[in-house]
Amino acid sequence: MINFEHIDYLKTGNQRQRLAYQELEELGMMEALKEFQPILVGTIPIEIDLPTSDLDIICTCVDHVAFAQKIKQLYQVRQNFTIKTKMINEIQSTVANFFGTHFEVEIFGQKRPTQKQDAYRHLLVEHRLLEANGDAFRKEIIRLKSEGMKTEPAFAEVLQLSGNPYQALLELDLSQ
Repeated sequence: MINFEHIDYLKTGNQRQRLAYQELEELGMMEALKEFQPILVGTIPIEIDLPTSDLDIICTCVDHVAFAQKIKQLYQVRQNFTIKTKMINEIQSTVANFFGTHFEVEIFGQKRPTQKQDAYRHLLVEHRLLEANGDAFRKEIIRLKSEGMKTEPAFAEVLQLSGNPYQALLELDLSQ
């Protein structure tokens, strides 16, 4: 099993993963945000990304004001930088977006440990499903995504899960 809590696995991954590693290193992101326990989530770690996929970094942030100040200090000079604190699924969240050299970057902070956040739990479930179901399954997920479907709804459709696809995938999380 890949340890997704550290980005070292990207160094020996596919071309986009290696490029993502390079970008994160150039931005100094994992080191600069280490107090917030950053984890790269989303599609790039599990090789179902599209050419437009971004780097999604989740963080634990207890103080949203201090977290936002740190993000601004580090990245506000980046192209198309935005940052907002808002309620997402009834949880206060701070979200920053900007463009790096090769990827759009999203930094997401909630007052929950990164390992307990939905995005990380989705990553683990999706990785397990991809490993268990083989290449045809992976290709079908990528096909649906390339047609405009979001990741979790694509998994739900292929697996024929009913209801809210985000919640349905969380219910497959065996670690909880």
